Amino acid sequence: MSEIAVKMVGIRKTFPGVIANDQVNLEIFKGEIHALLGENGAGKSTLMNILTGLYKPDKGEIFLDDVHVDFKSPKDAIQAGVGMVHQNFRLVKPFSVIENVMLGQKGSSILNIEETEARIKGISHRFGLEVHPKAKIWQLSIGEQQRVEIIKMLYKGADILILDEPTAVLTPQEVNDLFKILRNMANEGKAIVFITHKMHEVMDFADRITVLRAGLSVKSMMKIDTDTSELANLMVGREIARGRKNTNKTIGEVALKLENVSALNDKGLLALDKFTLEVHSGEILAIAGVAGNGQRILSEAITGLRELTNGKIILYGEDLSNQSIREIIDKGVAFVPEDRYG
Repeated sequence: MSEIAVKMVGIRKTFPGVIANDQVNLEIFKGEIHALLGENGAGKSTLMNILTGLYKPDKGEIFLDDVHVDFKSPKDAIQAGVGMVHQNFRLVKPFSVIENVMLGQKGSSILNIEETEARIKGISHRFGLEVHPKAKIWQLSIGEQQRVEIIKMLYKGADILILDEPTAVLTPQEVNDLFKILRNMANEGKAIVFITHKMHEVMDFADRITVLRAGLSVKSMMKIDTDTSELANLMVGREIARGRKNTNKTIGEVALKLENVSALNDKGLLALDKFTLEVHSGEILAIAGVAGNGQRILSEAITGLRELTNGKIILYGEDLSNQSIREIIDKGVAFVPEDRYG
């Protein structure tokens, strides 16, 4: 059996009127991907914020490699090799990847940019994190920004990496790519924890699972010893009745039509090349693709946030191509950005 990287014993944390964690026990092994599963409000993020020194527990103990630790801050935690990628990224968007990685680093007043770039490239190649070190953060997709956060933690020496709801804003392909990266890390002995409420991701990618419910650690188990039905029951505390989905859908008229739409990305390169699409009323249309293949540019073009170099965008027969953002909003077009905190 692998060595225990983290052991949390009897963790209790309360906020005014709320017991977030109540006598929670957790073990995380080196070389594993461990899923912390539970509904929203189950106490998952609070527990990991305690592990990374953001919160101090009211009761309980934490051990790293069988050594008792008492973190006063996330700085203490990362110095001990514990890093966390939060849902809301801690990146300075006007800065480059290199500059973001260098922020807060100890050393001389004159930082060696070339050395930092070389280390970033080394980490990227080692684990499959493909990000251009000189790119500005605002030029990167959300999936790429997440990789920068991971690089930051690895650059600082993290051997225990925690990711809070890491797939919330990723495409299916990006999810697969992320877990390939995490598996590469686990294969080198790093302990990986991802917080989630998505059972299919747990069954696809985790080695072991701990279920939290209402602040309590309900059960820890190997993935091969459970299934989605048991996990669902453990999450909610009762048996879940599974109904059959109604797949009969009525599709209406063409609501949105794109004709030969072209647009440039932030670097002035062609991101959409004579893109044509129809969306009907009454349907949900998915646009999928690897980060950087034009999904964000497409959304911005439709909503007037990005100028077209060619083509038309038609909403119920009306050409929106040259209308202002306000006019497009008034026509009933809304946009939720990929950065859900943006």
